[in-house]
Amino acid sequence: MPSNYLRIFQQPKSAILLILGFASGLPLALTSGTLQAWMTVANVDLKTIGFFSLVGQAYVFKFLWSPVMDRYTPPFLGRRRGWLLLTQFGLLLSIAAMGFLEPGTQLRWMAALAVVIAFCSASQDIVFDAWKTDVLAAEERGAGAAISVLGYRLGMLVSGGLALWLADRFLGWQGMYWLMAALLIPCIIATLLAPEPTDAIPSPRTLEQAVAEPLRDFFGRNNAWLILLLIVLYKLGDAFAMSLTTTFLIRGIGFDAGEVGVVNKTLGLIATIIGALWGGVLMQRLSLFRALLIFGLLQAASNAGYWVLSVMDKNMIGMATAVFFENLCGGMGTSAFVALLMTLCNKSFSATQFALLSALSAVGRVYVGPLAGWFVEAHGWSTFYLFSIVAALPGLLLLLLCKKTLAFTQRSERFMPRTEYPGAYRLALAILAAGCLLLAGWLCLLVAQAAGMIYPTYGNAVLELGALLALCGILYGGLLDLLALRKTGLL
Repeated sequence: MPSNYLRIFQQPKSAILLILGFASGLPLALTSGTLQAWMTVANVDLKTIGFFSLVGQAYVFKFLWSPVMDRYTPPFLGRRRGWLLLTQFGLLLSIAAMGFLEPGTQLRWMAALAVVIAFCSASQDIVFDAWKTDVLAAEERGAGAAISVLGYRLGMLVSGGLALWLADRFLGWQGMYWLMAALLIPCIIATLLAPEPTDAIPSPRTLEQAVAEPLRDFFGRNNAWLILLLIVLYKLGDAFAMSLTTTFLIRGIGFDAGEVGVVNKTLGLIATIIGALWGGVLMQRLSLFRALLIFGLLQAASNAGYWVLSVMDKNMIGMATAVFFENLCGGMGTSAFVALLMTLCNKSFSATQFALLSALSAVGRVYVGPLAGWFVEAHGWSTFYLFSIVAALPGLLLLLLCKKTLAFTQRSERFMPRTEYPGAYRLALAILAAGCLLLAGWLCLLVAQAAGMIYPTYGNAVLELGALLALCGILYGGLLDLLALRKTGLL
């Protein structure tokens, strides 16, 4: 392979991407799986352990405070590195403080620190995503995304499986948390050595502008609504296949939990890393559109491996092959998808827009679970995995519709403006906004229920109406995009 395809891997910037990706992945398990294991060993009741999972909501709603990080610049290191340094110091102190507590007697303090860790971690993700969007050139984004994904996965591995082993065999739970805090020191050094994005990128002048302008900028673009649907649907087939993989391998095929753990977790992680790096290298000589199309087709085809498992006799080699191929293709697709999100961000508002787009991309992954369980019970495993292949096709169709828009943006690093149907587009945006407000109201009702207040009987109706309005707004906007493409000759 020519060396020019690998040049980003040889730059100092790639080492910084890897280390900052590691810092992004490290805190995740410390407030979820690893913390749950510590509380389980300490005989904390299941209801309390389940309550601690709520701290993960910070990663879902991080877009709510992302405009603050676009608008304000700390008095040191610049707009991106300054916030990175603040969030990393917050993580170091709060993770180290967690090591001074005991689950059996100090649960309230542990809950407070878990919230602080999750908030600082989600905030670090906001700034890291914005930094790599601002600092990477268009041709470097695929490889840069691959390197950051590799670092992220390594961080999750260290704070997950390795941390549990260290706590059990050598350090104890408190010592392990102190070690995890110490691992952030090289990450802080990487932040100090990282280049700050150019000052030529203008920042919002007011907080109102930081909130409103990213939305006006995005929805003023050609194909904005089709691109929203593309972000939701591109990895939908992959999300379907992955949602019940462990259950399928244990209950559907009959492998024991140990076999599944070794193959699905270890081999799957290795395959994801290889796929992400290989995808990053291939994207050095592919356009963004071609990479998304090829990797999307491979993602869909890889689901067929699980279908083959569902119709054949139990076979360890078959399971390993299916898991490896699916995770390999998923890693390649993730590299291209992260590069797409970076391409869609205006550098003036990259923190807010990346946070919004990444939250939107999680919709399919979060909500396919209940539908997947119902589908398997109604139609069986083999039909389910055939359907997961079909579920990948709408995203690929939307990608074809957005081809010219994506090519223009990647080539010029500008966004094609929208010129047709201004009044109809305003109506679509109003419908979407009304749906989002109702969903926010439903979330407030859930918070009220968690606080012990009476849960209104119309809560489910608010959820259903909000989801219906939001969906209608997006579909209406998508229809307008199709009409505009046809009218302007871009279809």
